[in-house]
Amino acid sequence: MECTKSHDTLTNFKSELLSKQQLDLFESLPKRPYCMDEKHGYMLIRSKAIAVKKPYIQVNSPVTTIYFVFDGDKNDAALSWFDSNLPAPYWTTQNPENGHAHICYKLEIPLHTSEFSSIKAIKYAQAVYYAYALKMGADLSYSQLITKNPLHPQHRTTYWTKQAYSLDYLADFVDLPKKLPKKLEVVGLGRNVTMFEKGRRWAYTAIRDYMHHNSSHEWERAVKTHLEAINAGFEVPLPYSEVKATAKSIAKWVWQRFSYGEFSAIQAKRGAKGCKKGGVVRSAKYVELRIQAKQLHDQGMNNTQIAKQLNVARMTVIRWLGV
Repeated sequence: MECTKSHDTLTNFKSELLSKQQLDLFESLPKRPYCMDEKHGYMLIRSKAIAVKKPYIQVNSPVTTIYFVFDGDKNDAALSWFDSNLPAPYWTTQNPENGHAHICYKLEIPLHTSEFSSIKAIKYAQAVYYAYALKMGADLSYSQLITKNPLHPQHRTTYWTKQAYSLDYLADFVDLPKKLPKKLEVVGLGRNVTMFEKGRRWAYTAIRDYMHHNSSHEWERAVKTHLEAINAGFEVPLPYSEVKATAKSIAKWVWQRFSYGEFSAIQAKRGAKGCKKGGVVRSAKYVELRIQAKQLHDQGMNNTQIAKQLNVARMTVIRWLGV
């Protein structure tokens, strides 16, 4: 009698745990997640109520990573974490026909990839993710955008724990790489890092061709256009919201720190560093010419006329004006 009671209590506890995990997942889903009817089908955007009925679904929002999802292509992939001596995942969703599975870990503190994010934190998370993927033999090219829906009966879903982990805790089970492979720059979290790094390096130079604008809006549009081009090169591009947020962050930071006066001061400092007074004079003259070029352009002169007036190359004027 006592044994039966204990068994019923355990069964009820597991049922409650399952229901809670399912509810937590549903509540954490994006408002209108991507979803698919089949693995290689068309990606649809639907409300949560409809998307949860599809076999494949997006579990992380565009600017927040709550779940680390790994794609295992072995016939016993659902237990690859156990074989690798890693902590129990939040859930695994397995294809009952071939055994391939998605292994999911829930993060204790969601990782943000918006304009308020720390690129250092994203790099750290990427290193942890890569180390886990490597140890479990998971697909390194998996983008994490769409996963097997743990709420759909088509998959064999097992909830292993209700525990969410910190990145530091997860990192204790693996050796973090000092440097990530090049191919990871275009998948998963690597896309955020790549877009940010390439974007900011471009911006540090390009700002000199936009400082003549009285408004930062045109500069922000230019940064966004450049980041959209970078994003288009990814096999699975980042959502527009992430591109827009990253562009805003880079544009604002660079614009605030590279005013005409500050740029002139930087150039003067570089000239003085080598004790070359002429370099300082040339830098100041360079900035002055750029200002004159903007004024002449506003007065209606074309690039050829401005170049002749200032005795500089036409391409130099085009670069200065950004037109």
